[in-house]
Amino acid sequence: MTIDATERDAYLARLGVEAEPPSVDALFRLHRAHVERVPWETLWVQLGDRWSVDPAVSTTRVATTTRGGYCFHLNGAFSSLLDGLGYEVTRHVGGVHGPPGPAPADLSNHLVLTVTGLPSDENPSGAWYVDVGLGDALHEPVALAPHVFEQPPFRMSLEATSGGVGDWHLTHDPAGGFTGMSWRAEPTDMDAFAATNEWLSTAPESGFVRFLTVQCRDATGVSVIRGLTLRRIGSGESVADLATKAELRAALGDLFGIDLSSVDDAAFDAMWERVHAAHLEWDAAGRP
Repeated sequence: MTIDATERDAYLARLGVEAEPPSVDALFRLHRAHVERVPWETLWVQLGDRWSVDPAVSTTRVATTTRGGYCFHLNGAFSSLLDGLGYEVTRHVGGVHGPPGPAPADLSNHLVLTVTGLPSDENPSGAWYVDVGLGDALHEPVALAPHVFEQPPFRMSLEATSGGVGDWHLTHDPAGGFTGMSWRAEPTDMDAFAATNEWLSTAPESGFVRFLTVQCRDATGVSVIRGLTLRRIGSGESVADLATKAELRAALGDLFGIDLSSVDDAAFDAMWERVHAAHLEWDAAGRP
């Protein structure tokens, strides 16, 4: 995990924070800024782009553009930044799951981070669960210990698991976008995610291929585009359809900070036609 000084400074500038030695407070500042300023997004999938899980490429993208990605890109880049700032950061294989519960087949669909060596009065072990790649879940790091915690508007919990899938499990709030996520305690490298990334970004059955999704978390909630529905969960709760291409462009820029000036107009127009057609079909079916 390497990041040069120029790229590190550009990354920090995007987050709006200063370089400082590792500390609990600094880690929290970095995490909050990341989920607020770097969107979880599948716009690139919808535009027909192909992004690898290479953390060096993800780091450059986050540091030098307004784009984000999903967990492999966001947590991959963030782990490089943390390492470059002197944090003891480890990557882990995780698996987001739905109501049926954790399953071995889910593992590798999520990249998890932990940071160690930062004890505090509230967390004397110094181990933290860190995740800027879940979209609507964590706003701040969480002590890596079994407990229930609140990060408005959500109430979540962590538990240590044995004899099942993984070694740790996060249970999301029922109002969140997924049920839970399990992960293994042992370290991993990014090769563990390459095949899953290929499937998630290209398979017709993948939800990332079927639906445009963009999310940004903040201290009081989350803003989400899914398909052509713009929803605010938490403070200022609302829901509205993006009825025109101009409305979609405005939301991507104004709410999520995505600069579309470098996106090919023809590719965006083609994406709009697909997403709009799917939205109309969903609407005609009664919005199941």
